[in-house]
Amino acid sequence: MTRASVGHFVSEEARTEFLAAYDRAMELWPGPRRALDVETAYGTVHVHHYGPATGEPVVLLHGHAGHASNWYRQIAALGECHPVYAIDTLDDPGRSVQRAVAAGSEENAAWLGEVFAGLGLDRIHLVGLSYGGWLALNQAVHAPERLASIAPLDPGGIEGVPARFYVHMVGGLLGMLAPRRFRPALGRLLANPALSSPPEMIAPLMLAMRTYRPTGRPAARPFTDEELGSVRVPALVLLGRRSALLRPRQALARITALIPDVQAEIVEGAGHGLNLEQPELVNERLLRFIAACRAESRA
Repeated sequence: MTRASVGHFVSEEARTEFLAAYDRAMELWPGPRRALDVETAYGTVHVHHYGPATGEPVVLLHGHAGHASNWYRQIAALGECHPVYAIDTLDDPGRSVQRAVAAGSEENAAWLGEVFAGLGLDRIHLVGLSYGGWLALNQAVHAPERLASIAPLDPGGIEGVPARFYVHMVGGLLGMLAPRRFRPALGRLLANPALSSPPEMIAPLMLAMRTYRPTGRPAARPFTDEELGSVRVPALVLLGRRSALLRPRQALARITALIPDVQAEIVEGAGHGLNLEQPELVNERLLRFIAACRAESRA
């Protein structure tokens, strides 16, 4: 996986408009929350913290072109007993500012490891959706030292990205043009939760589509059998039955055959954005998995 350039907005005015929409989207989170900036060799990484100051932290990594508000259905549940940190990925539109290209797998593990170190976090339960799931798996492969567990949700890196995924993305964008009252039905038809999400969460996504020039990041490369077999932290992998990214049964078979300490499940009634489509189930599975990891570490 390589990147060709640093992502940027077309103008300072465009960035200002995006950040105003971004801040409105973050109001979907419960309060209070803290905003933090961590300096890395690749740029300034913006992080939101909710919940207690101590305890085993849960770190959230959003999907491609997303941002921290995308986790708003998880924050209160996870933050009741855990400090929760949601990271704005360096090469996606958000409040992080990228200054150097993270060219491959080891570089991506490096900048994320610098964020963990800058926040002073250890025994991290790392949760990632889609491309964020790829980052979580990648961290477990290349720099697992600070991890207690990983929970990739419908992650990249299990299979090659199929053409239907891009069709799904285009269908979602076209659905945004439909009258608002029709969007929830379209969202159910297309298994695209964005179409029924609050307008505050959608506004920065739509602005970024028009005014953010991404890095040229290629699709998440599939991990080799050896890489997946090298994961030594407990893993929970949730797959959407109607995923546009993965063939869930084939992905489940590969995951369970290769990752040594894994729990994997296909979530019925969910597509690629299962954290928004089935939030109660996702929250329950995450909390149960994290509690089991903590109990095992103390045994």
